[in-house]
Amino acid sequence: MNMHVKALPPGEIELKGDEDDGSELVTKALADLTKAVDDRLKDVVTKGDLSAVEARLKAVETKVNRPSGEGNTTEEQTTERKAFGTYLRFGASAPADELKALTVSNDTQGGYFAPNEMSTEFIRDLVEVSPVRSVASVRTTGAPAVTYPKRTSGTNAKWKGETQSQEESNIGLGQAEIPAREINTFVDISNQLLADSGGNAEAEVRMALAEDFGKKEATAFVNGTGPLAPEGFMQNGDIAYTANGHATNLSADALINLLYALPATYRNAGSWGLNGTTLATIRKLKDGQGNYLWQPAYVAGQPETILGRPVVEMIDMPDLADGSFPIIYGDFSAYRIVDRIGLSILVNPYLLATQGMTRIHATRRVGGAVLQAARFRKLKMATS
Repeated sequence: MNMHVKALPPGEIELKGDEDDGSELVTKALADLTKAVDDRLKDVVTKGDLSAVEARLKAVETKVNRPSGEGNTTEEQTTERKAFGTYLRFGASAPADELKALTVSNDTQGGYFAPNEMSTEFIRDLVEVSPVRSVASVRTTGAPAVTYPKRTSGTNAKWKGETQSQEESNIGLGQAEIPAREINTFVDISNQLLADSGGNAEAEVRMALAEDFGKKEATAFVNGTGPLAPEGFMQNGDIAYTANGHATNLSADALINLLYALPATYRNAGSWGLNGTTLATIRKLKDGQGNYLWQPAYVAGQPETILGRPVVEMIDMPDLADGSFPIIYGDFSAYRIVDRIGLSILVNPYLLATQGMTRIHATRRVGGAVLQAARFRKLKMATS
């Protein structure tokens, strides 16, 4: 078969001929095809039609120069950067030679890529208060003061015969007033801190105010002298006392004398009030038969006892010292607490707005006083 090959436009080949010269014609056809391809490439280069090639090259170069790529030629990767990348992938199990290149710091040499963790837990010191409210009589009022009518003396009846005349008796009446005293303060705090803390800063200020006010009022219920603060039961001059018999050594007999100096009705409803230091001393005291005066609580939720009566530990009570009154016993329902206004917090963002500050005001109004001094009795560290 004869075959003829002629050059056609690129991409087209026409084969014609006989079977006798087939191999030569095929060879010639391939040669012509190769020449046609070379001419086409030369024509492309000559005309400058490289836009498609340049676009592909640019895309490849962009991909290689990405931060995650391995061929970033714009900035050479430092040892520290490589070590940090290894640490992010493997953590503490990264090779030791890589970890040595990392530092934890807050200066300009490093540390910003490995910041400290900010905990949401606040570290706060313990604030102890005397639990007077748990044993006292508490009521609320909408008035600036509460007045209690009071009988100061009784009648004086006498036994008489059948025809004897009666005698007049005079009854003494009075009143006891408990005014609501005010305690207040304010706190200035940065507006930026309030905004950046997500409400935590204001919540912490409110908690600090509540703890401070609770501590101050509990101290006043015990040792308040007035006239601006509530009257503390330890400052009431009408409460009688029992002498310890010694200026420094606590006497077990004195505690028994104090307890039974009160009328039975008040004695059977009373509790001991003292601080932890004094309580530790009492726990070592024994009676004549070697029994401890102090007894633990045998039932969950029940208080410990001294001479069979419950104990209320009050941190604001004085320590054992010459001339002090470290222990009080009595029916604490005779101490009246009057709540006028609970802890009121007012946030004022306008007063210091030009200074970028917010002022938080806190106010509390409460009163307290002993209504019946005869229900209490104190122990004095003295011989008489």
